[in-house]
Amino acid sequence: VAVLELDSLRFGFVQMMGAADKAELGFEEEDDMAAGTPPPARKMQSLDFEHIGSLAAVAESLSPRSKWRMTLRSIRIVIFQAKINVLLPFGPLAITLHYLSGNHQGWVFLFSLVGITPLAERLGYATEQLACYTGPTIGGLLNATFGNATEMIISIYALKNGMIRVVQQSLLGSILSNMLLVLGCAFFAGGLAHPNRDQVFNKASAVVNSGLLLMAVLGLMFPAVLHFTHSEAHYGKSEVSLSRFSSCIMLVAYASYLFFQLKSQRSLYSPIGEEEESTEDEEDEKEIAQGEAISWLFVLTIWISILSGYLVDAIQGASESLNMPLAFISVILLPIVGNAAEHASAIMFAMKNKLDITLGVAIGSSTQISMFVIPFCVVIGWMMGEEMDLNFQLFETATLFITVLVVAFMLQEGTSNYFKGFMLILCYLIVAASFFVHVDPKSRQS
Repeated sequence: VAVLELDSLRFGFVQMMGAADKAELGFEEEDDMAAGTPPPARKMQSLDFEHIGSLAAVAESLSPRSKWRMTLRSIRIVIFQAKINVLLPFGPLAITLHYLSGNHQGWVFLFSLVGITPLAERLGYATEQLACYTGPTIGGLLNATFGNATEMIISIYALKNGMIRVVQQSLLGSILSNMLLVLGCAFFAGGLAHPNRDQVFNKASAVVNSGLLLMAVLGLMFPAVLHFTHSEAHYGKSEVSLSRFSSCIMLVAYASYLFFQLKSQRSLYSPIGEEEESTEDEEDEKEIAQGEAISWLFVLTIWISILSGYLVDAIQGASESLNMPLAFISVILLPIVGNAAEHASAIMFAMKNKLDITLGVAIGSSTQISMFVIPFCVVIGWMMGEEMDLNFQLFETATLFITVLVVAFMLQEGTSNYFKGFMLILCYLIVAASFFVHVDPKSRQS
């Protein structure tokens, strides 16, 4: 009976095939097939079981039961497999506390902060899975883009509430965190994983990113200098106009950089040793399908945007109830949570000796925030009627300038080790302590 069923199955498949397909699969054009009658069972010896198995697998994958199985598997991998997801209940708990009577702003802020952390990390994971299908260069860009989605969402909510200083300080903190903490931890972990030699990365890409960061410092410095030297042609207006003009120039520069990196000089920025990476290793990294990764990016971004609204609403009350400077919350605490995705992926790639992707995530993310997200927020604020400008105040601008110089010197050799990473981490601790004792001049005036 089994032989007859397989024989009939073979006959059905052959009837649907063209002549070229039959020749490719090894089926002979026989008289009984041409006559439209099933071949006798004695011709079963010519049946290709491998092709029938593959066709049956395709049919099984298209069945509703298989789709449900793939969905459940994706949920298990993304939600239940990561241990950090034990923090997910803090998100709904923060929303619940927000609507309870009483002064719970401090707890709402802390619970929202903790609840966003696993979402940001899972957003990074989904981005990494999508990057497996796009290649390392575009993959690094995707990691930087969706890694900054949390910061962009928080910034837009804060701009909507007129909290311009929170936007400026949180974006500045994201740059400092990526350049010092994320890159430092990645270099340190990669150096410990490969202690006997320096790790090597593409120096050309690092130099271009350092140049873009210095250009961003240039764009942030002149509005601040214009303000503090009282040399504006129209007081209170010139720095805003200059900021909007500079923002448009910076957006054009970032778009040109993307074209230069992805199209014009693509071979110049290919990771070192890319030719030696096998496709089998890339296949091992693919845990979910491309469509599933895109769906998870959409779902996680929506949930992060919901929690970000409650987080921004509770910032001012949290600063008062926790007796913590607003500058420290904005520059240090918010970016650490927002950069959870970059932090995890940068360390993972560094330990795998893929330093080019690590730099694409950490330095690429800093470049994207400084050259795209900050100018974008200025333009969005312009559209909202908010006077968001590039005057980040003297203390913040000087901190960014020194940080860019330190990191540029660390990257100029094109090598990394655990000592360089340790120095970057220590630099970040100094920056964090500085903002803990820093009082924002604007908040003091108000």
